[in-house]
Amino acid sequence: MNPSSFEIQQSATPSQTPQNESNINDLEAQVASTPDLDLVPVVDYSKRAQWLRAAVLGANDGLLSTASLMMGVGAVRPDVRTMILTGIAGLVAGACSMALGEFVSVYSQCDIELAQMKREKIANAIDRNEYDAKKEDLPSPLQAAAASAFAFAMGAVVPLLAAAFVKGHQLRLGLVVAASSLALLGFGWLGAFLGKAPLVKSSLRVLVGGWMAMGITFGVTKLIAKTGV
Repeated sequence: MNPSSFEIQQSATPSQTPQNESNINDLEAQVASTPDLDLVPVVDYSKRAQWLRAAVLGANDGLLSTASLMMGVGAVRPDVRTMILTGIAGLVAGACSMALGEFVSVYSQCDIELAQMKREKIANAIDRNEYDAKKEDLPSPLQAAAASAFAFAMGAVVPLLAAAFVKGHQLRLGLVVAASSLALLGFGWLGAFLGKAPLVKSSLRVLVGGWMAMGITFGVTKLIAKTGV
């Protein structure tokens, strides 16, 4: 090696050392300031979206079934008392039906998953800690039933409030349809948003379906009443 080049390299090394040390110190500072990813809680938003979407669908069912019942009774009975009582009966019956159906469905699903977990435990596919963790993550049938009944009742309240304080028969029917239509648009939009579906198309589909349900119930009830059955 040429002595002159050796001297050049030797003289250049001390000048680069402070810069390298500075870069290392900066890197260490960045690592120290970065939060430990293992300590950051991870939120599973997929489960939350599923619950919210189920709640929206339950509220939509409560709104549509109660409004259709009220429209059907309103087709043949002009008094507000009969319409309100019908709506309340539909609210209670529908909420109980939804709660029972959700309870049975979730309970059956939990039984299936629990049986599978027990088979995996016997086969040593999972250990005791993993088995306990999965068991705790199973949904609660009672919570699912309560949430379903509550969502249905919240939706059913909309047409009831729209008709409760109006004495005129035709105006009352119109308000039930108007209030239900606005709520159907809102539920359709929210359900589409949570499900990542087209907002306008999904909202209009829910609205048109609701109009059809109310119109068919109104028309069939009125037709049956005219036949004298």
